[in-house]
Amino acid sequence: MSPPETRGPLQVARRAQLLEALRHDGVLRVTDLSGRLGAAAVTIRRDIAQLAAEGLVRRVHGGVALPEFDDDAATEDVSAVMLSSGTRTVGMLVPSLDYYWPDVARGAEEAARELRARIVLRGSSYKSEDDRPQLIRLVEQLSVDGLIVAPRMDAPTAERTVDWLASTGMPVVLIERTATVGPHHAVVESVVTDHALGAAMAVRHLVSLGHQKVGVLLGEHSPTSPHVHRGWLEAITDCGQDAAATVDAQVPPRPAAWEAALDVVLDRCLATRTTALVVHADAEAIALVQRCEERRLSVPGDLSVVAYDDEIAGLCSPPLTAVRPPRRSIGRAAVRLVTDRLADPDLPAHRVIISPSLTVRESSAPPRSAR
Repeated sequence: MSPPETRGPLQVARRAQLLEALRHDGVLRVTDLSGRLGAAAVTIRRDIAQLAAEGLVRRVHGGVALPEFDDDAATEDVSAVMLSSGTRTVGMLVPSLDYYWPDVARGAEEAARELRARIVLRGSSYKSEDDRPQLIRLVEQLSVDGLIVAPRMDAPTAERTVDWLASTGMPVVLIERTATVGPHHAVVESVVTDHALGAAMAVRHLVSLGHQKVGVLLGEHSPTSPHVHRGWLEAITDCGQDAAATVDAQVPPRPAAWEAALDVVLDRCLATRTTALVVHADAEAIALVQRCEERRLSVPGDLSVVAYDDEIAGLCSPPLTAVRPPRRSIGRAAVRLVTDRLADPDLPAHRVIISPSLTVRESSAPPRSAR
């Protein structure tokens, strides 16, 4: 169990001022209290969370009220305050603004517009060791009402970042990530793609065409790759194929090093008579097809290829069969979780899993032996 919180004189005085403000006005928003008390919004939210745990205040539909305050009146008053002070603002931090994530952000913006909210987007980096500086700016400088975050879960600071997010007292939804906090491993709300299912769909498509050895090629250090690998392994095992008898490979993150790595993969395909590959992601799949052309190997004649991501797979020649994660739906669902949580802080935690889709194009066909 965590030790009890130590309260300093300033904290005690601030919470007393918060309670006095509520006694005067009945119901208030966090941003109003932040301005009145001269404290950051994240600090006010922590105070509210502690006071609510002690039964001294009650969080209601986007604000905070005294425990005896009437529910209907609280809802009406907070709604009026929200209309007069503008729309709700949701901060969104994603690892990249140039691949995969723009569609997630567009879905979030669409849902926010429908729900009369506003998205403030920030980009981090897969190279960043700590997402907290950007998150702190969103919370303390821009006073967002909730957060949608795709943090670096493989960074040394990941656990501290998730703990910090949980401590803000505001709605937080992770996208394409999952996490737990505290001694009881309480879940952080999340929206994720079922990437393992997507990989399994690709495998079963290839097996249905008659491929008896379906391999996998993954980009190193991608947070999606482990899920794709798990789905591939489970699916080929269920289909009676031997993972050790086919290709199970990775390519480095730098395109400059791909040629040698792809040659190793193609040599392994020829040696094991592997006739199909599931490849994550699109750039790696397209590079593989190009290397096949240079080596006079036909796609799909000698090797069928299914890409995972479908960002640009359809632009390849031949157009690639691909699994497409539901990027816009991920963003839309995350915004809805945040706004639902703002409306009712006592909702149970939600973990939303959304299925990807498979689009069959020209890069997958029956193997030559099955024709």
